[in-house]
Amino acid sequence: MSATPAPDPLLSVRDLTVTVRGEAGERTLIDGVSLDLAKGEILGLVGESGSGKSLLCRALVRLLPSRALAIAGGSVRLAGRELTTASTAEMEAVRGGAIGMIFQNPSSHLDPVMRVGDQISEGVIFHRKLDRVAARAEAVAIMEQVGFTDPARQYSNYPHEFSGGMRQRAMIAVALACDPDILIADEPTTALDVTIQAQILRLLMELRERRGLSIILITHDLGVVAQTCDRIAVMRQGGVVETGAKRQILTSPQHPYTRALIASHPSMPVDYEASEVDDQASQADQAQPFAPAPTPPLAPRPLVEIDDLQVRYPVGGGVFTRRRFFSALAGVSLQIMPGETVGIVGESGSGKSTLARAMLGLSPISDGHVTFDGDSLRLTPAATLARMRREAAMVFQDPFNSLNPRFTIGETLAEVLRVHGKVAPSAIPARVEELLRLVELDPALAVRRPRQLSGGQCQRAGIARALAVDPRLIVADECVAALDVTIQAQIVDLFRRLVATMDLTLVFIAHDLAIVRHLCQRVVVMHHGRIVEEGPCAEVFARPREAYTAALIAAIPDIDPDRRLLMPPASVLSS
Repeated sequence: MSATPAPDPLLSVRDLTVTVRGEAGERTLIDGVSLDLAKGEILGLVGESGSGKSLLCRALVRLLPSRALAIAGGSVRLAGRELTTASTAEMEAVRGGAIGMIFQNPSSHLDPVMRVGDQISEGVIFHRKLDRVAARAEAVAIMEQVGFTDPARQYSNYPHEFSGGMRQRAMIAVALACDPDILIADEPTTALDVTIQAQILRLLMELRERRGLSIILITHDLGVVAQTCDRIAVMRQGGVVETGAKRQILTSPQHPYTRALIASHPSMPVDYEASEVDDQASQADQAQPFAPAPTPPLAPRPLVEIDDLQVRYPVGGGVFTRRRFFSALAGVSLQIMPGETVGIVGESGSGKSTLARAMLGLSPISDGHVTFDGDSLRLTPAATLARMRREAAMVFQDPFNSLNPRFTIGETLAEVLRVHGKVAPSAIPARVEELLRLVELDPALAVRRPRQLSGGQCQRAGIARALAVDPRLIVADECVAALDVTIQAQIVDLFRRLVATMDLTLVFIAHDLAIVRHLCQRVVVMHHGRIVEEGPCAEVFARPREAYTAALIAAIPDIDPDRRLLMPPASVLSS
């Protein structure tokens, strides 16, 4: 009896090549990529920034971001129909109608002056030819499918009235409005909290089951694909270096670059054989696996002491009505010892960044006390702030926007050194070079501006700027959230070495608990402006006392292909 032949793939890509024309001639960006997508399949497309993931998917629907780019060869067949030679009218029907796309940053792709419901209705009217009344009803139904709690009312809301997770749901609803066969999800969860990320991933899986969707999920996080995808394709420098079933790729990767990605994932056990990584697999291949930091002996006096800290912002009221306030921090008390590495975790809006800014005197304090090495911000604000400017520094989330785009990296560091006056003017160039070497950047990069550097290089420059003041305390606010997992591993490893060699105290704010677990000795969990749990990382992660902490830990994407994507109860997260 002969075996049943495999069904033809819904989407078949063969030897697809994309080139760019420049002053130096033609350069290949996508180099002979071949892959298939079956009906109802979720394909994970993984790789670092610049590997060509997003460009490949834009090429599939012929939405290349520049006229200098062109499809130079290969074939893209959708249900047997060739797309590379299809007419403009045919491609307009394909985009949205057959292949929908959701993007990484919904704020940039949702019209800020148009109601969310109308943006969903637009696609229904154009592709499905319904009238406005029927289109509105269909849009409300789709909003309910993607998890809006009151779609009839929320239809009239604007994007800025939603949280990041709800905006991403709106983006998914816009893509689904045209009833596509394939959904391309381009990094849909990168900037989201672990709990919101779990909700979005679970939603995509449910849509696959309910609608029979085929999904291409673009991500740099193998933990995400491990829990959602059927097959994985690994991209590097414009080509697919390895493809196969999820279990095959994650348990026995063949290419050294794939092994490097797996070794860099923070959910990996410490004894993972990173020695297998080939020396030729770029920076990613050199990233070391995360390892728990040793706990140093604690000094008797805290470097930072926070007592019943409250930060409130006015949210309404006026001359004739009582003023109302939003409590961003509601009675936070915390001690941070010299040489300690403390992780502060929680969902967006939990008060993490407000605590960091109040700790450094960057946000006004409504009540309570912040003491820095014995000096109080409330009692002696001028002297304490002056001391903090000399002995504390901050590393920000966005490595590009936190640096002056008009200054070179060398000029940025030199400015800090001149302002603080800790280095003689004649010694500033040598100190700039020393700072760059300290964060493992080539001193030759001092003449470049931020836009000429990668995200990881920019973040290293931001760390160098923080180190320029010779700080005792560094507060890192979501500083690896937007970086690839391999670059994250390098930055975390850099922080670990700096803390060990420079007598630094580090406060590391993150929504990625997996990173905090491996970098920090102690973790502080925040929820609705309060500390709900704190303690040694090993103890909190192994035996969380609070249901909220347990929900955060359960939502961490794990690289184990056998682990199910856990969905924390909504009641726990909203309580």
